[in-house]
Amino acid sequence: MKKINIDELVRPHILHMKPYSSARLEYEGNDGVFLDANENPYGSVSGGQHNRYPDPLQMQIKEKLAKVEQVREEQIFLGNGSDECIDVLVRAFCEPQKDAILVCPPVFSMYEHVAEAQHIDIVRVLLQPETFQLDMPAIRSKIAEMPNLKIIFICSPNNPTGNLIHADDIEALLQEFSGLVFVDEAYLDFSGQTSWVHRLQEFDNLVVIQTFSKSYGMADARLGILYAQERVVHFMNTIKLPYNVNQYSQELALKALDKISVKDQYVSELTAGRDYLMNELAFIPLVQKVYPSDANYILFRVQDANALYAYLIQHKIIVRNRDSAPLLKGCLRVSVGTEAENQRFISVLKQYSN
Repeated sequence: MKKINIDELVRPHILHMKPYSSARLEYEGNDGVFLDANENPYGSVSGGQHNRYPDPLQMQIKEKLAKVEQVREEQIFLGNGSDECIDVLVRAFCEPQKDAILVCPPVFSMYEHVAEAQHIDIVRVLLQPETFQLDMPAIRSKIAEMPNLKIIFICSPNNPTGNLIHADDIEALLQEFSGLVFVDEAYLDFSGQTSWVHRLQEFDNLVVIQTFSKSYGMADARLGILYAQERVVHFMNTIKLPYNVNQYSQELALKALDKISVKDQYVSELTAGRDYLMNELAFIPLVQKVYPSDANYILFRVQDANALYAYLIQHKIIVRNRDSAPLLKGCLRVSVGTEAENQRFISVLKQYSN
């Protein structure tokens, strides 16, 4: 097991900081006369029972997730979307104007956005052209020359390119790097691969993030899941806002975790839709290249991405224009839709002429 002293990684002033003591943390029962939190005892103007604060640690969800993933409840952090999980992790472990994170563009931009907002240095090591795999020699060079590097962010399957990152490279970083290695698995369900969560016991510095937004189809519930060693989660809980996940989202998550077979059916339908799109795109003359995908989206290259993007918008088909991203000149990213949406997209694409 790779042993890391998490207490030496956390920002020093957080090491002995106490979590905010919310009213619901001081009493664990559900029955009683609750006169502690200045709530409205009569109910909610909107109707329903929304007048009480939610569980600040979301323990019912964690109990179910712990059984699904075979981890301890103390190894789970829940956030208001994956974005909050990323934000809290960086705030807990990176000192502004001192520490740094490493990202590998083209990649999910939230890692950089969070770091910029917190005045954390950003080290960028481009993925390898066309294969979109990690440039391990360049990353190792940055690790060697930057003792202030705290977190390496990896997205697998990578957004926006769609490919899984080689497991051997991720494992090498976990073995060699003394900071945190963050693996974003938002799209893992579409890859058919095993989660890195199952290797938490091997690496103290492994942090894995997942979400209810994609395969579970709960994007508006804003619920992200972070798995890490207990000490990492402890420090994140120390600085998070007290009621960061609302009751509505907690109830939706509990229902979803009882319907994993429905989620699996969504994944099956979406991967079938992905196969359809990839096959169709390969025979459209204007498409120069279709990149392999392990996610619920496809990256493809054309001669003029900006012109095609504008054309699709005119036909009320909205995709992501990635033309300005590093290594992605001429590229668009299309999400897998319903069968009818996929067919409409292909039909409109076939009618395009520039």
